[in-house]
Amino acid sequence: EEAARQLSPSCRAHLVAVHPRSILRTARAALRPDAPLSIARHDHPAVRARVAELVHENRPDAVHAEQLQALAACTSAFAAGVAVVLRCQNVESDLWQGFARHARSGALAALEARRLARFEARALRRATAAIALTAEDAERLHALSDGIEIATIPAPFPARLAPGMSVEGRPALATLGSSGWRPNEDGVAWLLREVWPAVRAALPEAVLHVYGEGDAGGAAGVVQHAAPTDSREAFPADAVCVVPLRYGSGVRMRILEAWARGVPVVATPEAVHGLDVRDGRELLVAATPEALVAALRRLQREPALAEALAHAGRVRLAARHDPDAIAARLEDVYADAARRA
Repeated sequence: EEAARQLSPSCRAHLVAVHPRSILRTARAALRPDAPLSIARHDHPAVRARVAELVHENRPDAVHAEQLQALAACTSAFAAGVAVVLRCQNVESDLWQGFARHARSGALAALEARRLARFEARALRRATAAIALTAEDAERLHALSDGIEIATIPAPFPARLAPGMSVEGRPALATLGSSGWRPNEDGVAWLLREVWPAVRAALPEAVLHVYGEGDAGGAAGVVQHAAPTDSREAFPADAVCVVPLRYGSGVRMRILEAWARGVPVVATPEAVHGLDVRDGRELLVAATPEALVAALRRLQREPALAEALAHAGRVRLAARHDPDAIAARLEDVYADAARRA
């Protein structure tokens, strides 16, 4: 009910209470050749049924499927000849391929990546229109689908939001440690295991604040916070947002939010995938523990740099991620898909 209330100014929400399938049920469903594990886990009959009711009652011009896992719920739209627009937040098969490179169960993850690549190709060919968040992802999806046209529309984000309360540390570092998304789990584990000891050795007063589910391991100078109810808590004023991904796809929304909240960003090259940014202009890029330490030291030596980075990030948000401009582009895609359905 609370989620529906918050969404009410912009849409009429029809929320369906479901739980992710158990591992056993997911494994059984994934025995089918057309159902990779990550797709089968989010395929819920109750959601399919509710979408079918809404399609029958409203006969919409188009149905928007947000991410690959949502496409299964659109069966009724396909059957009714309604346009289905698939927006891919990332390339799912590439995420699993990255997981395979860094996981102990690499062979199983690589198998899932191959199954997902085949599923993505079929999904893209089935959808009336497809959207990627970055040009890099659009090119990759274009290749996966044997030449299907993929529109590139960046993620919308407001250019100015307030930061959270200041936290301890000189410098104070903030990172998101939420579990459930493997690139994030891997990145935080790498940050704690390989990067943080080097940071503490070089900057003994530094404090790392980890927000979200997970276990920071009790390392010296690390503070674990509960998952925030207000996202501004994870972007404290006077802190540095650290984004330590080692693989990924799509766009890191936390970088966009850090810019909007005026918080400088230090990120790995993989984390800035698709953002079309320059090291030293909108953020600092650090590929190794040594480079990350150097970036933090630079921010301490050059107090005006943090403000300059945040300002350039906000300029980037206004130019490329303006919500009104992106809404207009999405409406054009919906209208074109409806004409072609």
